[in-house]
Amino acid sequence: MNKPLRRIAIFCGLLVLALLIRDNWLQYVQADKLRTDPKNRRVAIERYAYPRGDIIVDGNPITGSVETKSGDYKYKRTYKNGAMWSPITGYSSQAFDGSFLEKIEDGILTGNDDRLFFRKTLDMITGKPQQGGNVVTTLNGAAQKAAFSGLAKQGGKGAVVALEPSTGKILALASYPSYDPSTFAGDRNSDADAWKKLQKKYNPADPMLNRALRETYPPGSTFKVVTAAAALENNLYPDADTNTKSPLPWTMPGTTTELKNEGNIPCKNAPMRVALRYSCNTVFGKIGADLGNDKMLAEAKKFGFDEEQFVPTRSSASVFSSGMNQSQTALSSIGQYNTATTPLQMAMVASAVANGGKLMKPYMVDKLQSSNLDTVATTEPQQLSQPLSAKNAQILQSMMETVVQKGTGTKARISGATVGGKTGTAQHGVENSENPYAWFISYAKLSDGSSPVAVAVVIEDDNANRDDISGGGLAAPIAKSVMEAVIASKK
Repeated sequence: MNKPLRRIAIFCGLLVLALLIRDNWLQYVQADKLRTDPKNRRVAIERYAYPRGDIIVDGNPITGSVETKSGDYKYKRTYKNGAMWSPITGYSSQAFDGSFLEKIEDGILTGNDDRLFFRKTLDMITGKPQQGGNVVTTLNGAAQKAAFSGLAKQGGKGAVVALEPSTGKILALASYPSYDPSTFAGDRNSDADAWKKLQKKYNPADPMLNRALRETYPPGSTFKVVTAAAALENNLYPDADTNTKSPLPWTMPGTTTELKNEGNIPCKNAPMRVALRYSCNTVFGKIGADLGNDKMLAEAKKFGFDEEQFVPTRSSASVFSSGMNQSQTALSSIGQYNTATTPLQMAMVASAVANGGKLMKPYMVDKLQSSNLDTVATTEPQQLSQPLSAKNAQILQSMMETVVQKGTGTKARISGATVGGKTGTAQHGVENSENPYAWFISYAKLSDGSSPVAVAVVIEDDNANRDDISGGGLAAPIAKSVMEAVIASKK
């Protein structure tokens, strides 16, 4: 081969090599980036070319798909009672992507998950149209309805979380006000206005905020359950009925400020059972100060504080601060100062007490299915921690049951079941200038000793009469209806 031809051959070989390198770079290195590029309409068109799989509650779908009448996208998402279920499902929108289970389990629901490869290949061979798989939840439809209806009837804003203590299954997860994902499931041309009306900038009620998982509130006196647990676990007091060394009045260490109780209640040297029944700030504030920040923080962390939870939707981390002095620890130990928590977290507290001191990891997806209902994956219950010994859990149960039997939580009593609970009225605003938050956490036990449900309810109502706001008055009746719904479903 003469020299000019050799040069041309080498040059052509380099061009072919560059083409091969570029082709492999696109196919294997940049494939995922190109696939997920929002400007790649082919991916979006393919995504909505088939009906999505469904999200299942009690064996029935709470989602669906419907053919569109125009545009490039053939199908769009529909929801049954969307406002009630949106804190679980989230949304799937042609224009605005997705959230919560719709986003996290998108691969299963579209049929593109690698775990569905065999099913997808078989459908291609047989000529069957692609179908998405299903997400089977742990939710209890009756409990969710009771939770959402209770919040809607109360008005204002709020959230409810119900757990099965023995497994961690989420039975109800409601947030109010809410939104219907169906209203903006289509393209931007048709649904942009509906989306805009739901944004906090234009809607101060912020209906798209998942208050059960993403909002943190001062827990008020419901946190005294954690403080009581810390006192028992650290042997500060041996039981519920030993007199505490709690003077009245009690001045917080390092200050000249007296910690006040609500009204003329019997808090001087009160045993923890009496103190929880009447919600004595002085007793539990002094317990926190006596134990100190490190021991209180360690106990709070055992209940799940200071860590995000993934159920699989992310839940914000609840907060109990480190580096506090004794008076700051005292205030935090009665659910004020820096202490802040999600409703999920407080349901976890009640759940651990009800489950003999074992805290199970909360979850809302029971299993994933292929389009022909074969199980692809199953969630197994998992213990998260042990905040209490079995003995101390029984002591704390007896204290919480006293609260419901003859304390501030009597509106949560259920015939045929034993209910333990704790009310809370948490300060809100600068120098408590705004309406407080009303809290109630609880669990129910059946005659066989099993506990099928633990609940947390929080109510924030700016329009309510301040004097009428209490955890026992506003939140406890909602918790009761949720517990009754779960108990009825067990029969």
